[in-house]
Amino acid sequence: MADTHQHPGVNGHQPAMRREDIAGLLTGHLTQQRAPETPPVPAAPPVPPAAVAPALTDPAAVPRLADLPGELPVDWEVIETLQAEVSKQLAARDPQRLMEEADRRALARSLVTTAVADWAAKYAQANVPLSATQEQAIATAVFNAMYRGGRLQSLLDEDGVEDVMVDGLRAHIEYLDRPRRTIDRVADSHEELIAWVNRMARLSGHGERGLTQSTPMVGFRMPDGSRVTASMLTTRPSVVIRKHRLRDTGLEELRVWGTVNPILQYFLRACVQARMNLLVVGDMGAGKTSLLRALGREIPADERLVTLESDRELYLDEPATSGKPGPVTYAFEARQSNGEIRGDKKAGEVTIADMFATALRYNATRVVVGEVRSTEIVPMLQAMSAGGSGSMCTMHVRRPHAIISRLVQLCTEAGMATEAAHHLIAASVDVVVYIAYDWDDVKHGGRKHRYVSHVYEVHDVVGEGGRPTITEIFGPAGPREPRAVFKNMPSFVGELENKSRFSDLEGAPSFQRSWLTDNPLGAWGGPLQRKGPSS
Repeated sequence: MADTHQHPGVNGHQPAMRREDIAGLLTGHLTQQRAPETPPVPAAPPVPPAAVAPALTDPAAVPRLADLPGELPVDWEVIETLQAEVSKQLAARDPQRLMEEADRRALARSLVTTAVADWAAKYAQANVPLSATQEQAIATAVFNAMYRGGRLQSLLDEDGVEDVMVDGLRAHIEYLDRPRRTIDRVADSHEELIAWVNRMARLSGHGERGLTQSTPMVGFRMPDGSRVTASMLTTRPSVVIRKHRLRDTGLEELRVWGTVNPILQYFLRACVQARMNLLVVGDMGAGKTSLLRALGREIPADERLVTLESDRELYLDEPATSGKPGPVTYAFEARQSNGEIRGDKKAGEVTIADMFATALRYNATRVVVGEVRSTEIVPMLQAMSAGGSGSMCTMHVRRPHAIISRLVQLCTEAGMATEAAHHLIAASVDVVVYIAYDWDDVKHGGRKHRYVSHVYEVHDVVGEGGRPTITEIFGPAGPREPRAVFKNMPSFVGELENKSRFSDLEGAPSFQRSWLTDNPLGAWGGPLQRKGPSS
């Protein structure tokens, strides 16, 4: 293994501690000297580097900024050196990659532990020995660099993190229940950040995806399922990571989180079991994918399912942690271009629209599209209207009243006439669920709120102006209660009663329309808990 003693940041010299050295501790640089052993100091709140006294030279005594990425007793280059060495050893032990992934990772952990222990023994010959905790932190960082989010993993592991937005070397972290926080340095250079993006793309299994001058925009998923979008077209290289906090969610979990109430929970389950075609809509970040995933978990196990996604986020082909069996599922994922243009098409690109023809040949009983953004709207609606009952998808819509207009817009962009689009929508979509997203409470000490505010029935006839006729089944109770309450009985309620089964509800073998009118299960259980000025 390469001797890392000669690295400028990990040598045996002990220079006088300067204020900038203290600041270096907060961005992951090597501790240059160590104060005498002292009793443990209670954790202190975050302190700006300029306010830290030079006497604080023990890493344990420096106020920690919530486990910043790279807050280690060594430079990040040491982690990369160890990672490269372990990867080399792993390749020698399993050159053909024949091991099961779980076994390969277990072997990697063992090799990491040994490599770090060997390195730490050499390091201690000329420096203050590292503690067991520090060695473990280095080992974790090495493993994260190989299989997880590398230098950014500690941010992604924080409770409540929803988005990590990197602008050059600076990161902004968005949380569910507290204000945004900014980290001044999460990489040592723009080149390192770009290298991180490309390493994560390779780990995701997308060898064709990379951030280069020829492909200055890239999107992929991380090993933990987080969605990454990166670009070199911004002022500085930028990365946005959307973390899926609720990857294995069902409707029950969404009820606990406040996205649906008990009536909506069982109504939507009945819609899935009765094979209604469902469209989940809302603004960006509203939780559309989480709700679609939960609805997909309600599809009976004896069916055949195809999922089509630009980036894999539904994971309906994986067993649920609840142990509940699911349908036979084929998960298709789009492929990005390698940057070349051949004719009027990007070389190597396979879009969701391209995958539809193949997916339908799998004789699936349902098709689920992660998100409809463009021309794939037409094959999606055609699949719904031509026998794909029970199919589902999500779509970005800013306001509930704009749902039909947004559908028509996408259809006309795909080449359809407006009248034909109206008829196709009416023949395809049965139910539209709108999720609202309120985030203003965060700045007042509250949390973000995601909840179903509207549910519409789309009738299979066109009405005034040639537009599809819709009925509001659930809608807001009033200005101070924006969450959905029952408004009107759907025309398909008989199908819900005949085709749904609720074995987990004692004495209720199928959906009952009286649940909507009598509310025996309760509604939202109290007003929305707001902390903003409108509360």
